[in-house]
Amino acid sequence: MPTIPASRSGAPARAPRRDATANREALLVAAAAALNEDIDASLEAIAARAGLSRRAVYGHFANRDELLIDVFTRGAARLAALLDPVSHPDARVEIALFGATLWAEVEHIRVSAALAVRGPHRELVGTALDPARERLRSTVGRGMADGTIRADLDRETVTRLIEHAAVSVLDEATRAKLSDRDGHRLVILAALSAAGMGWREADDLLAATPELAFDAVQDDDAMQHDAVQDDEGADR
Repeated sequence: MPTIPASRSGAPARAPRRDATANREALLVAAAAALNEDIDASLEAIAARAGLSRRAVYGHFANRDELLIDVFTRGAARLAALLDPVSHPDARVEIALFGATLWAEVEHIRVSAALAVRGPHRELVGTALDPARERLRSTVGRGMADGTIRADLDRETVTRLIEHAAVSVLDEATRAKLSDRDGHRLVILAALSAAGMGWREADDLLAATPELAFDAVQDDDAMQHDAVQDDEGADR
């Protein structure tokens, strides 16, 4: 059971009221949705989306920047949790599954993923993604060792190329309003291309691997999504 910290007077501080906790959560959810549509979304727009006033925001966050940092780091942690169970003996398929998982969660984590590789908070947000980056780095190394991943560049460079390719597709595909199936295919092909595969070879791998099928990834993501939601609920 969580302990309630003492106030400055020495008396136990009261736990946040239920409505205050709910309002903070509503602001974080509204901010994530608003920022995915417009990275420059104002506090007024975020508050209105949460059904609250701008003044109410300052009861939880000192300024817009503080709210954004919470949204970005939470999104990055969510993404790292979703990628953690992704695994496959073929390094190429595992990389493709990383991309497919990103796409399946695009509405939730697009901004956080983009800011992990660019943006003013990239170092802070990127730290939350370090476990996922290490997984990708390990997968790239495994593929380079068995000859399935390009070896003309060093492992760090190939890892960054795959990461940037996937995030760029998430951003562009969302702006272009691609269908879920088209975005799924595109992000996989982009990640595999960065890993050194030609587009025909990558397309053949996609067609020949049942685990990479759109419906299969969506089903797996739904289960992982529920697990992450349960964990987030337990933490609140």
